[in-house]
Amino acid sequence: MSEKFKKLTEGTFHQEIQHGLFLVDFYADWCGPCRMLTPVLEKVSQEVAGKATIAKLDIDQAQEIASSYQVTSVPTLILFKDGKEVGRLVGLRDAGTIKEFILSAARTPA
Repeated sequence: MSEKFKKLTEGTFHQEIQHGLFLVDFYADWCGPCRMLTPVLEKVSQEVAGKATIAKLDIDQAQEIASSYQVTSVPTLILFKDGKEVGRLVGLRDAGTIKEFILSAARTPA
Protein backbone atom coordinates (compact mmCIF):
# COMPACT_ATOMS: atom_id res chain seq x y z
CA MET A 1 0.00 0.00 0.00
CA SER A 2 1.28 3.41 -0.90
CA GLU A 3 2.11 5.92 1.80
CA LYS A 4 0.55 8.60 -0.43
CA PHE A 5 -2.94 7.69 0.75
CA LYS A 6 -4.69 8.18 4.01
CA LYS A 7 -5.63 4.73 5.33
CA LEU A 8 -9.10 4.64 6.83
CA THR A 9 -10.47 2.11 9.30
CA GLU A 10 -13.91 1.48 10.77
CA GLY A 11 -12.77 3.55 13.75
CA THR A 12 -11.56 6.58 11.76
CA PHE A 13 -13.77 6.57 8.66
CA HIS A 14 -16.69 8.79 9.74
CA GLN A 15 -14.52 11.33 11.55
CA GLU A 16 -12.05 11.67 8.65
CA ILE A 17 -14.61 12.28 5.88
CA GLN A 18 -16.59 14.94 7.79
CA HIS A 19 -14.76 17.96 6.40
CA GLY A 20 -13.74 18.70 2.85
CA LEU A 21 -13.67 16.56 -0.26
CA PHE A 22 -12.66 12.91 0.17
CA LEU A 23 -12.40 10.25 -2.49
CA VAL A 24 -12.47 6.88 -0.74
CA ASP A 25 -11.20 3.84 -2.60
CA PHE A 26 -13.07 0.81 -1.25
CA TYR A 27 -10.62 -1.96 -2.15
CA ALA A 28 -9.41 -5.44 -1.22
CA ASP A 29 -5.85 -6.79 -1.24
CA TRP A 30 -6.95 -9.82 -3.30
CA CYS A 31 -8.52 -7.64 -6.03
CA GLY A 32 -6.42 -7.36 -9.22
CA PRO A 33 -8.18 -4.25 -10.60
CA CYS A 34 -7.75 -2.61 -7.18
CA ARG A 35 -3.99 -3.09 -7.42
CA MET A 36 -4.04 -1.68 -10.96
CA LEU A 37 -5.96 1.37 -9.72
CA THR A 38 -3.39 2.32 -7.05
CA PRO A 39 -0.85 3.99 -9.40
CA VAL A 40 -3.71 5.80 -11.16
CA LEU A 41 -4.89 7.18 -7.81
CA GLU A 42 -1.32 8.17 -6.92
CA LYS A 43 -1.18 10.29 -10.08
CA VAL A 44 -4.60 11.83 -9.43
CA SER A 45 -3.75 12.57 -5.78
CA GLN A 46 -0.84 14.77 -6.91
CA GLU A 47 -3.07 16.59 -9.39
CA VAL A 48 -5.87 17.32 -6.89
CA ALA A 49 -3.62 18.08 -3.91
CA GLY A 50 -5.13 20.91 -1.88
CA LYS A 51 -8.58 20.34 -3.38
CA ALA A 52 -9.34 16.78 -2.27
CA THR A 53 -7.93 13.94 -0.23
CA ILE A 54 -7.74 10.41 -1.57
CA ALA A 55 -8.06 7.67 1.02
CA LYS A 56 -8.30 3.89 0.98
CA LEU A 57 -10.58 1.60 2.96
CA ASP A 58 -9.98 -2.16 2.98
CA ILE A 59 -13.42 -3.76 2.70
CA ASP A 60 -12.20 -6.95 4.39
CA GLN A 61 -11.12 -4.94 7.45
CA ALA A 62 -14.16 -2.61 7.40
CA GLN A 63 -17.04 -4.86 6.40
CA GLU A 64 -19.61 -2.87 8.37
CA ILE A 65 -18.84 0.37 6.53
CA ALA A 66 -18.63 -1.34 3.14
CA SER A 67 -22.03 -2.89 3.80
CA SER A 68 -23.57 0.38 5.01
CA TYR A 69 -22.54 2.04 1.71
CA GLN A 70 -23.72 -1.01 -0.26
CA VAL A 71 -20.29 -1.65 -1.77
CA THR A 72 -20.74 -4.96 -3.59
CA SER A 73 -17.91 -4.68 -6.15
CA VAL A 74 -14.33 -3.52 -5.82
CA PRO A 75 -12.83 -1.21 -6.62
CA THR A 76 -15.56 1.28 -5.76
CA LEU A 77 -14.65 4.96 -5.49
CA ILE A 78 -17.05 7.02 -3.40
CA LEU A 79 -16.70 10.78 -3.30
CA PHE A 80 -17.72 12.48 -0.06
CA LYS A 81 -18.17 16.20 0.46
CA ASP A 82 -18.36 17.22 4.12
CA GLY A 83 -19.40 13.69 5.08
CA LYS A 84 -22.11 13.23 2.46
CA GLU A 85 -21.81 10.97 -0.56
CA VAL A 86 -21.90 13.05 -3.74
CA GLY A 87 -21.04 10.37 -6.29
CA ARG A 88 -19.42 7.02 -6.99
CA LEU A 89 -17.51 5.18 -9.67
CA VAL A 90 -17.37 1.38 -9.79
CA GLY A 91 -14.55 -0.48 -11.50
CA LEU A 92 -11.18 0.44 -12.91
CA ARG A 93 -11.11 3.98 -14.34
CA ASP A 94 -8.44 6.15 -15.95
CA ALA A 95 -6.80 9.14 -14.26
CA GLY A 96 -8.61 11.73 -16.39
CA THR A 97 -12.04 10.34 -15.53
CA ILE A 98 -11.27 10.20 -11.81
CA LYS A 99 -9.75 13.69 -11.76
CA GLU A 100 -12.76 15.20 -13.54
CA PHE A 101 -15.11 13.30 -11.20
CA ILE A 102 -13.36 14.89 -8.19
CA LEU A 103 -13.02 18.38 -9.66
CA SER A 104 -16.67 18.53 -10.75
CA ALA A 105 -17.68 18.03 -7.11
CA ALA A 106 -15.09 20.57 -5.97
CA ARG A 107 -16.71 23.19 -8.22
CA THR A 108 -20.22 22.47 -6.93
CA PRO A 109 -21.28 24.47 -3.87
CA ALA A 110 -22.12 22.37 -0.82
